[in-house]
Amino acid sequence: MGKDKILDPADKKKVKSEQYSVNGLKKRALYFFIYSLFTIHYSLLSSCSLPRIIVLEDPLTPEEHINLGVAYEKKGEADNAMKEYKEASKKLPSAYLYIGNIYFQKNELDEAETYYKKAIKKDTQNPDAYNNLAWLYYTKKENLDEAESLALKAIELNPLKKDVYQDTLEKVRILKNLPLSVPPYQGGK
Repeated sequence: MGKDKILDPADKKKVKSEQYSVNGLKKRALYFFIYSLFTIHYSLLSSCSLPRIIVLEDPLTPEEHINLGVAYEKKGEADNAMKEYKEASKKLPSAYLYIGNIYFQKNELDEAETYYKKAIKKDTQNPDAYNNLAWLYYTKKENLDEAESLALKAIELNPLKKDVYQDTLEKVRILKNLPLSVPPYQGGK
């Protein structure tokens, strides 16, 4: 029977006889086999846990890990933020600054110092790392000469944020009983 032929009642016998022919039985057995496999597979999946998806490459960039860490930090989830910053630090040196900030917030000042120093070592042009290390020394009331030079370095690296870094410098100098004035920015290094 061609596929363009229209069936009429007289053709019913022919169709029924095709169902029970060898080819028809093979087709029905194949459909039954496929249906059985699908049913067994589905019942196994529904009775067990689903297979795990394994991600071989991190889908996030280091910058996205930093942004996610900042979002966690704003929600007060310091541990989750720390995980994101540590992941970012594998490829992005400025992440050490963020890790240091988390330790500073947790009042783990020795750890914070370690990470601020790593941030400076990995990226010598990061003024925030210099300023935060200076602030840490001010908080601990130690290494005040070093804190002063770190704050001055931060101002030198980024004069646009002078007001922020100036605050750290002034507090360090007050603690040292030094004058508050900062030499004018000369430009260059």
